[in-house]
Amino acid sequence: MWANFPILTVLTWFPVLGAVVVLMTGSDKYAKTARSIALVVAIINLLMCIPLYLGFDNSSYAMQFQENQLWIRAYKIHYAVGVDGISLAMIILTNFTGLLVIIAGCEAIKIRVAQYMATFLTMQGMMIGVFAATDAILFYVFWEGMLIPMYLSIGMWGSTNRSYASIKFFLYTFLGSILMLVALLYLYNQTGTFEIAQYYNIKNLSLHKQELIFFAFFAAFAVKVPMWPVHTWLPDAHTEAPSGGSVVLAALMLKLGIYGFLRFSMPIVPEACQELAWFMIVLSLIAIVYIGLVAIVQTDMKKLIAYSSIAHMGFATLGCFMVYDIIHHHGTYRDAYMSLEGAVIQMIAHAFGSGAMFLGVGVLADRIFNHSRLIRDYGGIANVMPWFAAFFLVFAMSNVGLPGTAGFVGEFMLS
Repeated sequence: MWANFPILTVLTWFPVLGAVVVLMTGSDKYAKTARSIALVVAIINLLMCIPLYLGFDNSSYAMQFQENQLWIRAYKIHYAVGVDGISLAMIILTNFTGLLVIIAGCEAIKIRVAQYMATFLTMQGMMIGVFAATDAILFYVFWEGMLIPMYLSIGMWGSTNRSYASIKFFLYTFLGSILMLVALLYLYNQTGTFEIAQYYNIKNLSLHKQELIFFAFFAAFAVKVPMWPVHTWLPDAHTEAPSGGSVVLAALMLKLGIYGFLRFSMPIVPEACQELAWFMIVLSLIAIVYIGLVAIVQTDMKKLIAYSSIAHMGFATLGCFMVYDIIHHHGTYRDAYMSLEGAVIQMIAHAFGSGAMFLGVGVLADRIFNHSRLIRDYGGIANVMPWFAAFFLVFAMSNVGLPGTAGFVGEFMLS
């Protein structure tokens, strides 16, 4: 039934179409209608993931549900999408998170409701496009396209210092991506195609050229993770963003950097990755230890979670590049594969744990403590909101890596 159905195109563009419909509701006079439409769109998109998951062949490494149409003939640019195991998990996570953000926004947002819902629906569609794209230029279009709604969400619904945070977020992420575009154009000149899979078969790249391509990709992906020392935009963005923006940043956008390393850097320039694995491991360890210490001294709850997110993403990048160190020291391929699996599990676990904590802080700050994010103001929550406190503790323990939680599984596997 679903063999010839363009399910990935529907998943990508249905939220964008829904955003247009939501905007047509107009002013806040029809806010209830805007909320209802956005909620229905988010629910339908999540339900569309069910046939995607059930129809996916777990025994195959090949891209599945592929669609390929010529887009720009002169440069052989295609509208080409497909999923493998990693992108499947991230697309489902994107739709699940998107629904939670819409539900939370229905209660928290009181002004410019239609614009808020449209912003996050558009962002959801763009991120699904990133995970599904198999053409390099299409990937880049989605990669840059998702910056605009996030920029708007921080700038329009953020806190006091939102203008500074939104501009800093946009400049950091946009400037890093320019070098990635240069690398993609160079690979096109080498292969005559923008098909990402064809880049995996390039044989004539010297180590020096591979290293240049690696650092071009690094500029885009390291900022997005973010890795130390290009991490300073994240605490500002998290602190000033509305609760929905913080959830999307923590649960999804940070994972795009890891996804980029897995999809581009490691398979396209493997020799450079092996040569520079020590560099990535050092930066990851600095993020884990130093940024972890920075998180401890924070008095703002959002900043604490933001800095801890940087440390958690350090575990994910560590798991990716420890593969080369394991093989170099004569470890088994099973150990190396487990390290990669640990990195992916860490991504998913952090998405649930950190995203849930940002939602919880949003509830406390927006509805109970008059927009205060200071930890000292949150005393006694367990006495008046015991169930809330219990669930918040569970997600906090997952972030800590308590045995029995998903956070522990990821960190244990990649260690």
